Amino acid sequence: MISLTDTQKIGMGLTGFGVFFLFFGMILFFDKALLAIGNVLFVAGLAFVIGLERTFRFFFQKHKMKATGFFLGGVFVVLIGWPLIGMIFEIYGFFLLFRTFFASPRGFFPVVVGFIRRVPVLGSLLNLPGIRSFVDKVGESNNMV
Repeated sequence: MISLTDTQKIGMGLTGFGVFFLFFGMILFFDKALLAIGNVLFVAGLAFVIGLERTFRFFFQKHKMKATGFFLGGVFVVLIGWPLIGMIFEIYGFFLLFRTFFASPRGFFPVVVGFIRRVPVLGSLLNLPGIRSFVDKVGESNNMV
């Protein structure tokens, strides 16, 4: 099990609510208010989980400026009231930001699955019989070093 600080617990909650509001906003035909709330909560939760300094270092690296521009620009476009165009920008920026994780031998999904397995409640959910086989396939590492 992984031990989380109180700040990280708050960040996990904010990120979870952010993802929920983003998902719910997309289901309700790109409701701009729900998407705006989801974006703000998601970015704030990310900053709480990994810290402000690491968040800024992640987003504002020289080789990630295009991706950061699209992602944060998409958040801004959603906030000013054009949710569909903003979400397209955000999704494109998200894939640009995380493309190194998707292409690396130790991909993005194995890292995420490994982290979630150490979170108290979510880790036990991932070990349920029907879910475990699926999660094991997604979380497989191609690390043959």
